[in-house]
Amino acid sequence: MISIEHYKAFYYAALTGSISKAAKKLFITQPAASRSIKQLEITIGSPVLFRTSKGVTPTTEGEILFEYVEKALNSINIAEKRIRDLQNMDTGEIRIGISDTLCKHYLMPHLESFNKEFPGIKISVTNPTTPRTIELLKSGKIDFGVVNLPVADTDLEIIKGIELQDCFVCSEKYKFLANISISLDELCNYPILLLEQLSNTRIYLDKYFSDNNCEVSPVMELGNIDLLVEFAKIGIGISSVIKNFVEDDLSTGRLFELNVNPPIPPRNAGIVYLKRTPLPIAAKNFIKRLI
Repeated sequence: MISIEHYKAFYYAALTGSISKAAKKLFITQPAASRSIKQLEITIGSPVLFRTSKGVTPTTEGEILFEYVEKALNSINIAEKRIRDLQNMDTGEIRIGISDTLCKHYLMPHLESFNKEFPGIKISVTNPTTPRTIELLKSGKIDFGVVNLPVADTDLEIIKGIELQDCFVCSEKYKFLANISISLDELCNYPILLLEQLSNTRIYLDKYFSDNNCEVSPVMELGNIDLLVEFAKIGIGISSVIKNFVEDDLSTGRLFELNVNPPIPPRNAGIVYLKRTPLPIAAKNFIKRLI
């Protein structure tokens, strides 16, 4: 087997015309450099250096070898630099899957600060549902996802993120309901607006209704929570939203929270990525900001 160190000893000897200078460059002794070159010559079956009283020069075979070794070492140097750039966060890419709502209210502040600190990192964001995010992970199209928990999948590493509290909100039209404690059965007598089916949040809410022996028939099913907020504001109905993300509307009276009994149990957003699949350094760094 020819070690890359053998090639380096030959390369620097041919470049400088001196085995002793090559040894100094590689921080080895001159005899060690000479042995490396000799082993290289034995292995490839040809002399690569012609020794003179003034030093060494490449043979015809050595000139051919020098050309290709130089290209190889340059490629290795470029690769090492790119790896250092990745380690130093000077370059790289992060591919994230996250729903519209979590992206706007949870991810965006971290994206802004991360981009200012590491402008060389390219960030790609897609906005699928939780099930679709998991599909993208398993197909290798994203590095990690930010999803609504719970998620059960043995292929995934799951890290709990921010705690989320679902609640029901309304406009002035239904404000009278915000001043009393209302049962879930009573709530279902009013127009309810929910996220569309198949989203993890909707699955979680359907289980909440089912666990409390209540059937709900929403008058509207919308694609994201921001739309549920806006529809509630204009009095279309009572929307199920994430309280964390409507605090300003609640504090300013644009929305009113209903005191529903029993309340919706809190849950978490989560960061998910594939087990046994190394995360890029930049992705690891970003995830630390989310937990």
